[in-house]
Amino acid sequence: MASYLSDLIQYRKLFQMMLVLGIGGNLLPGFHLSVINYPSVHIKRFINKTWLERYGSPLHQETITLLWSLIVSIYCVGGLLGCLCSGYLFVKYGKKKCLLCNNMLIMVAALHMGFSKTAKSFEMILIGRFLYGISAGVCLNAHSQYLGEISPKKLRGFANTNALVFLTLGKVLGQIMGLRVFLGTESLWPLLLAICGIAAFVQLVSLPFFPESPPYLLMQKEDTEGCLKAMKELWGEGDHQAEFDDMMKEKAAMKSNKTMSVLEVMKEPALRWQLYIMILLTMSIQLCGLSAIYFYTFEVFRAARLDEDLIPYIALGVGICEFFSNILCSFIIDRFGRRMLLWGGYGLMAGMMAFLVTALSLQNQFSWMASCSVILIFLFIIAYGIGPSGAVTSVLMEIFNQSARSSAFVIAGTIGWMGLMVIGMIFPFTVEALGPFSFLIFVGVLVISGIFSYLLLPETKGKSIMEITEMFSTIYFGKKLLLTAGKNSPAEHTFCTKF
Repeated sequence: MASYLSDLIQYRKLFQMMLVLGIGGNLLPGFHLSVINYPSVHIKRFINKTWLERYGSPLHQETITLLWSLIVSIYCVGGLLGCLCSGYLFVKYGKKKCLLCNNMLIMVAALHMGFSKTAKSFEMILIGRFLYGISAGVCLNAHSQYLGEISPKKLRGFANTNALVFLTLGKVLGQIMGLRVFLGTESLWPLLLAICGIAAFVQLVSLPFFPESPPYLLMQKEDTEGCLKAMKELWGEGDHQAEFDDMMKEKAAMKSNKTMSVLEVMKEPALRWQLYIMILLTMSIQLCGLSAIYFYTFEVFRAARLDEDLIPYIALGVGICEFFSNILCSFIIDRFGRRMLLWGGYGLMAGMMAFLVTALSLQNQFSWMASCSVILIFLFIIAYGIGPSGAVTSVLMEIFNQSARSSAFVIAGTIGWMGLMVIGMIFPFTVEALGPFSFLIFVGVLVISGIFSYLLLPETKGKSIMEITEMFSTIYFGKKLLLTAGKNSPAEHTFCTKF
């Protein structure tokens, strides 16, 4: 406890920056993902009423459903577009400037949402959702990378999982604000969809008082003085020479290729295994069954004969459970390491999912099985929050150096957004065809991911980015390779080991 208090005092500026980044960062995509379902009835009624006033005849139910599906899905289209643009924008303008511009985009989207009912235009909801999606694609990548780059080595795991804490906090806030006792009403739903503009404004006026990330200043702006000033401002007056030396080694290693494009990252032999790990971990998060659990939650609670009025609040409890599990993960990840949390988390999740399939299959024969299903849902969420949820983000941040990181996150983000769209379209039909046995697909994915993490994923805890890069080269190639992308760079080099 004493060490945590001393860190809190020494790194107070860093923790303040984490808070500011979270408020206008991953908090908002989490809010958007959870809140949209609460005013669905009101928005569908608004669409029909608007059409009736314009053209004198109501819409067919199929058309209303189609427009509602478009409102929901256009967010993912915007997210994919924002993600694809983010790599170039981060390199050219830096993450700080990108986030500030992103805040203005969110505020524009919020205005569209807030005034859509007054303007009698459901098209403004479509535009607002699309702009929200673009902003989410940018800030999901920016927030995670920014946190990892502004943190010292000993707090890097805590900082990386902090992004997931704010994402789940956003989900919980969306669930709370969407309840009928707050903003999920006929008259207040435009405010519900626009309220995140306040969080964007808070970050817009607060972030200018914090520095750009030290690695970005040193390696891409070649501003050594600015880097040292940012380190001192964020990390206090202590001795940070070892951290600076690690950045200088990384800078020396990437002199021939300051920034790699997405295509160069995909072609680079020295990054082959990092790409394999990134793709598998990203897909494992998409296919771990979390979305399916949330999809099935209300049905499981009804089968347990819970009061219909209580079900939304118990579902809120699932989100709160994930939130506190992520907080716990942020405190233990630098103690137990990323690898253990991954294979252990995947193993526990696979076990919980297998038991859940059994419970759902037998709940018609044994009434007490429905209560077991409710408990298993909460245990699955806890295993996810403590394990893979935070550990995956931390690993992805640490296995790529400064020159490849932005493009690597574009690839990971693209896989994530496309996976979200595909699962959203396919899973309802899978549930209809297979019922609870559809969860067996996720059991298989979790078992494979756990075995892969245990056998092939090296531990990155407490290592510098250069040490991790060298470790990958030595383990998988039997020699130390330098990135070869760049027009004038030779085919193979040896990393500098002394500064």
